Amino acid sequence: MMVYIQLFFEFFKTGLFAIGGGLATIPFLSDLAERTGWFSQVDLLNMIAVSESTPGAIGVNMATYVGYEVRGVPGCVVATLGLVAPSIIVILIVARFLRRFSENRFVKAAMFGLRAASAALITAAGISVAEVTLVHTDRWSQGLAAFFDWKSILLFVVLLAATNLPKLKKIHPIAFIAVAGVVGVVFRFAGA
Repeated sequence: MMVYIQLFFEFFKTGLFAIGGGLATIPFLSDLAERTGWFSQVDLLNMIAVSESTPGAIGVNMATYVGYEVRGVPGCVVATLGLVAPSIIVILIVARFLRRFSENRFVKAAMFGLRAASAALITAAGISVAEVTLVHTDRWSQGLAAFFDWKSILLFVVLLAATNLPKLKKIHPIAFIAVAGVVGVVFRFAGA
């Protein structure tokens, strides 16, 4: 029972403070992994990949994934409810008072500050993911060739270029996700 309370509380905090969407939850989940030992940083990367590849909000998908890993189906329900509860509460409060305070200069200033915090959280998440996927920090002393994960960097560059070519911009993002997944499976089974 205590684990369910902790799951709800941890994801309630994440949902309350991870302003800016699902990617803003990644720093919170990284901290949660270190504090609780429920999952590793590698597990977190797998969660990001699965959550990005499945329908739905990434934060909700990640909460569901962690909850399931910790305590099965009841755990995923508790973690997901914990993550969405702050949003529901805030939306109800804001809806009640929005008309009265929407033009208030303090409310506008707070929203301006929240945009900056959101951008910082998303940037931190991007840096964390890039650090784990594009480099091998434990191999720094072995030189640049061992430090960088050249396969991941090559795949990143190819996908970045492909998604920015005018003719390919019309292709649905799911196609790029599927291609990246196939390339990952091929690399894995080829031992590359």
